[in-house]
Amino acid sequence: MTSTAQPPARVAYILKMFPRFSETFILSEILELERGGVDVRIFSLKHPNDGRIHADVLQVKAPVTYIPVTQLADARTLLRPHWEVFRWDPAHYLRIAARVIKRRRWGAVKRFLQAGYIAPQLRREGITHVHAHFASSATSVAHYLHQLGGITYSFTAHAKDIYIDTVSDDVLIRKMELAAFVVTVSDYNEKHLATLAPEVPIERIYNGLDLTQFAPNGTHPDKVPLILAVGRLIEKKGFDDLIRACARLRDRDIDFRCDIVGSGSDEAALKALIDELDLQDIVRLTGPMPREELIKLYPRASVFVAPCVIGADGNRDGLPTVLIEAMALGVPVVSTPVTGIPEIVRHGETGRLVAPNNPVELCHAIACVLEEPVRAREMAEAGRALVEERFDLRRNVAQLRDLFEKVS
Repeated sequence: MTSTAQPPARVAYILKMFPRFSETFILSEILELERGGVDVRIFSLKHPNDGRIHADVLQVKAPVTYIPVTQLADARTLLRPHWEVFRWDPAHYLRIAARVIKRRRWGAVKRFLQAGYIAPQLRREGITHVHAHFASSATSVAHYLHQLGGITYSFTAHAKDIYIDTVSDDVLIRKMELAAFVVTVSDYNEKHLATLAPEVPIERIYNGLDLTQFAPNGTHPDKVPLILAVGRLIEKKGFDDLIRACARLRDRDIDFRCDIVGSGSDEAALKALIDELDLQDIVRLTGPMPREELIKLYPRASVFVAPCVIGADGNRDGLPTVLIEAMALGVPVVSTPVTGIPEIVRHGETGRLVAPNNPVELCHAIACVLEEPVRAREMAEAGRALVEERFDLRRNVAQLRDLFEKVS
């Protein structure tokens, strides 16, 4: 009897850096794809430089190939794969190379070189589809792979990669138009991308969580209320507003402490602000923390705060994974209506929303959570229910897997 079972989808992931400490959503997605039988191959444009990894990285089965620019500087490394691609269709290769050179942008040259390095490996392994995360450098490599070898590609658009001022809409549209499909992480993003390229199929697939891992475990908040925030210490996270809100809470004689978990370029400025407002005994910058430790910390918080803002350069969050994590673990949340956040934090129903860049409103919202624990618990329970409904990793990654199976 002949088996008619469809072979598992095979897909190569093109990532700027893997693993990356702050990109747990990519790690979770790859692990769930592998659990679902997808054969994944990873190509990373950079070596990891975080100095830290999450324990779940060790579960990834996919082989990882690194293609840093320093490696491309060695002509011997490049010559063989590019010569192989050239021989597939010399005239076609030269046309693409000429277009890249004509752009006179080193970034385009780098991505073309990286694509030419990857293309022969994909052909040898029989991989016919690649997926990139973020619409910037990784998707540029996928775009050139499509041009060089005819393989299909898709990508997931997040936030900075489509909103920051330096993004060229024309370049983004070209990438979208040649893609087999485009994924994005919120309805807000989907509407934005649809205005740029109305004919392109765009799939909104939320970043999901393993809800068995992120489940309320009976841990109770600390006796002294803990205000918790997690994220890179950069402008778009709005942590300066949180620190200023903490000063106002202290001045109202509200008992609390605040932990801000993460690292980043604004660390010195935030420390200086804590000192300036005399909050050293109340507000801590703890540094980064592995996910497995965060899972234990979240339930100890009386409120989780994500005071996101739009940066001066247009940079912003899409839909912060840490916000979803906190809600999954039953923690009351306060955030701002930036991009897709209102799709999970429904004001007065699953949490509280305040205007960005407004420490006064932020202080008031946090105080309401701390002073109205019964109401806060009701919203937290509604938040967990919404996460179960819309942010289940298995269900959401199954949508992506179905798309891969159609094009692989």
